[in-house]
Amino acid sequence: EEPLMKHADTAMYAAKDDGRTNYRTYTADLHQHTQERAGLSLQLRHALERGELSLHYQAKVALDSDDVVGVEAPLRWHHPELGDISPVQFIPIAEDNGLIIPIGEWVMETACQQLVVWQAQGLPALGLAVNLSPRQFNHPDLHKHINEVLARTGFAADQLELEITESLVMQNPERAIELMSTIKAMGVRFAIDDFGTGYS
Repeated sequence: EEPLMKHADTAMYAAKDDGRTNYRTYTADLHQHTQERAGLSLQLRHALERGELSLHYQAKVALDSDDVVGVEAPLRWHHPELGDISPVQFIPIAEDNGLIIPIGEWVMETACQQLVVWQAQGLPALGLAVNLSPRQFNHPDLHKHINEVLARTGFAADQLELEITESLVMQNPERAIELMSTIKAMGVRFAIDDFGTGYS
């Protein structure tokens, strides 16, 4: 009876991960996937303190001049034993277990610091695009954290661009507009990913 209940739990949590009004049937593959996910979740808790996370900067180029006008800062995880782990695997885990908040704070601060260093070395002022996950966007202290990062690093607010998805904005439009207005008043810009694929 105990193994049966564990299997039912595994299927139930898998169904919840797929969204509402879904069901999943327990299989050995599902069990293995769940075990791997739990293992990655545990490893991810130590990845930041062990220096396993890094940013791989990607240039944003103006089409009319070919000038580099900004960068994006995608997050990468290199595990010493498992090798490179795809963001497609670990970002949803970080979102589920809440680690996306400290990881997201680290990403923003590290990227802002790097661009300030590059500018001090003679590079032109570059814009920085940072993705915000749903959990980050819905965190009550998001605007305070952004303000603190800008103050600590000396990065210009009008060079920071936060990328969010259209579906995220539409979950609670009134709150989203209020929060975005507060952050925009600081000088920070927003970009909407997947615009037009849903409600718009």
